[in-house]
Amino acid sequence: MPEVDIEWPWQYNFPPFFTLQPHPETRAKQVTAWKSLILNYCEKTKTYTIDVRETNQNPLFNNTTINRKLEQDVIISILSELQKSGNAAPVDKSKNRWEIYWHTLEEWASIIYDSICDRGMQNTVVTFYELTQGDDVTDLIFFGMNQDVLIKALRVLENERKCELILEDDIQGAKFF
Repeated sequence: MPEVDIEWPWQYNFPPFFTLQPHPETRAKQVTAWKSLILNYCEKTKTYTIDVRETNQNPLFNNTTINRKLEQDVIISILSELQKSGNAAPVDKSKNRWEIYWHTLEEWASIIYDSICDRGMQNTVVTFYELTQGDDVTDLIFFGMNQDVLIKALRVLENERKCELILEDDIQGAKFF
């Protein structure tokens, strides 16, 4: 996990927050708070994947200060709720590994395309490295983006006919229109 100073919400230090609440209204508020916390944490730490089997080591789901951790089945149910809004997707059938999208894939696609247009890079081929690791993108929100998430966002643009993915052995990138 990247070292980032996280400002935890008050619920994070409230022990019942780590136990799924039985009352429907309380549970709904709890799940909403968890969804927000997961997205904010992942954005701040630039975390693109969560492995539910490794959550004991993740401070997001394991508050050692109050000796509480969120159970894996509850994590999966919250991630499933995030999936409904387009903010998460399971990577495997067992739903152990999840991609997290603090911007939906459609939002990422728009952000990337706007950046390409702002920099006048239409009708050019841009490698994945240039797009997410290059010196001219260090200050952009998608700097360091996970390649699997990047490809999914670019597929959105490809479906909108705004780019064409190039997935050759010698070059991995996209031509933008």
